[in-house]
Amino acid sequence: MRTITKLETKNIELPKLKRVAAYARVSVERGRTLNSYSAQVSYYNDLIQKNPEWEFAGVYADLGISGTGIEKRNDFKRLLQDCEEGKIDIILTKSVSRFARNTVDLLKVVRHLKELGIEVRFEKENINSLTGDGELMLSILASFAQEEVISTSNNIKWSIRKKFESGRPQCRYKIYGYRWDGDTLVIEPEEAKIVKLIFEMYLNKVSAERMEIILKDMGVIATNGGYFNIGTIRDMLKNITYTGNLLLQKCYTPNPLVRRKKANNGQLPKYYVENNHEPIIPLEMFMQVQEERERRKAEGQRANFGKNITCFSCRVKCPICGKNYMRNSSSRRSNGTKAHIWTCGTRLTGGSKACNGKNINEIALKRVSAKVLGLDEFDSNAFDEQIEKVIVIGDGILEFHFNDGRIISEKWEFNGRKEYWTEERRKERGERLKKIWREKNDKKSNNNTSVIK
Repeated sequence: MRTITKLETKNIELPKLKRVAAYARVSVERGRTLNSYSAQVSYYNDLIQKNPEWEFAGVYADLGISGTGIEKRNDFKRLLQDCEEGKIDIILTKSVSRFARNTVDLLKVVRHLKELGIEVRFEKENINSLTGDGELMLSILASFAQEEVISTSNNIKWSIRKKFESGRPQCRYKIYGYRWDGDTLVIEPEEAKIVKLIFEMYLNKVSAERMEIILKDMGVIATNGGYFNIGTIRDMLKNITYTGNLLLQKCYTPNPLVRRKKANNGQLPKYYVENNHEPIIPLEMFMQVQEERERRKAEGQRANFGKNITCFSCRVKCPICGKNYMRNSSSRRSNGTKAHIWTCGTRLTGGSKACNGKNINEIALKRVSAKVLGLDEFDSNAFDEQIEKVIVIGDGILEFHFNDGRIISEKWEFNGRKEYWTEERRKERGERLKKIWREKNDKKSNNNTSVIK
């Protein structure tokens, strides 16, 4: 008997293509390095797409970025993110120094990619991160690359400091009010007028916050193409360059691998170059501004004339974090006024998790202050003259520190509406309710009349 058997066909699985990406980097954005950057990108594009076993996953490239850290290398971070999401199997890069010059960063990244099953190939050194001796070779070569960075950095620092010793700045940095003519700073007349205005306003008790608004209303544009902000104004007010003098080596980079600048507070010598260029601001005026800056710094918020401050400003303190309390307006009350609450500055900006300092109502604060001062009613002048600070202790205690050294603790509590419920306000509310009742009855009466008609 003839038998027929149906044979099921099996799908033939084609070998899965490896998703391959490349990483390129050049550290300086000028001259031949731009050509190097373009050449690297073009090379990897062709290399990946010509291999039939590879699937092109992109070329990631950072231009003009140092390899000593990861933070500012946006495309490198994007590459790692795509690896985390399973989009890449192999990474190609020219050399160890292109990938990272910091030994710790390199090994950390390579080990993490190894855990994800991702291979990194370094072409120049012919190293595969997934091989047995790959990590050992990477450690050795990365150490060499790191030492090269340190050596290069030391040579550059020596050259810069030699320039400082001869009174020459390191670079032609941008400074509002001046332009560079070769190695000389030349005044830009229109910008110089704004510089003078800023210094004059500051000596006339105008705060940096207020100046920001004034300059914006005037349409004044800073060197970055935007409007002046508070930070820019404050930096200008302490920049001695406007006096025609230079102060060199105001900051330095202690660690070439981290590349974070720090203020030079005596760690290295500074160089003061007198009469280097034409001044915009007289030295005497500049020193007056510095004295005013120190005065405002000492007085804190109370020194900012443009702000809404009271006698409590910078005097009410938090016992937990030590910050000043700040005046915070709550929602409007029925009579149209605002209820003012004093809140720890840390808590106001970061919430109760940042600091659990207790809030205090301004009316309660005034009432207790008057009691401590022996007054029937609160007097801001008396408070100003006698009280150094008030500490808002937990459990309803206010600790008053007098200028003469006395300390008085006083309990306080907020009685809610009772604090506001004066005879005047009671009468006002009564009249308002009567008015509402009359308007309601008049409306009802008019509606009834319309129905009868």
